[in-house]
Amino acid sequence: MRNCLIDSGPLIALFAIDDDHHARFDTLVKELSVGGLRLISTWPCIVEASYLLDMPHRFEMLRWVELGGVTLYPFEAAHLADFVRWMRRCSEAHKREMDLADASLYWLAAETGVTEILTVDVTDFSRYRLPGGKSFTLL
Repeated sequence: MRNCLIDSGPLIALFAIDDDHHARFDTLVKELSVGGLRLISTWPCIVEASYLLDMPHRFEMLRWVELGGVTLYPFEAAHLADFVRWMRRCSEAHKREMDLADASLYWLAAETGVTEILTVDVTDFSRYRLPGGKSFTLL
């Protein structure tokens, strides 16, 4: 089973057929699913995607999540201190903010070791470095 992180951009693209990235991510998820695929994410990504999707696509995505289309990893409030530290560090070092959804995926990668990610935030996830200097593999 292949595990891949999924950011809010591809979640939006999968359900908004008029999205510029719809065809790319729809095809990619179908191709990866042939060999067994588990998409994993966090609640901040689901919330962000839900906010940005129009109805009825919002409800379709939430139903898909409910049915197990994506595995959600919860984090504890205590993890927010790490999130804030990473968000500040990225903002200071790169003059570009890391948002909460990105910080939660950074945490998830560090926790699980899963570094393959479906994202449209190529610039951001290309520059993020995990503990040990490991980088994300963008899909």
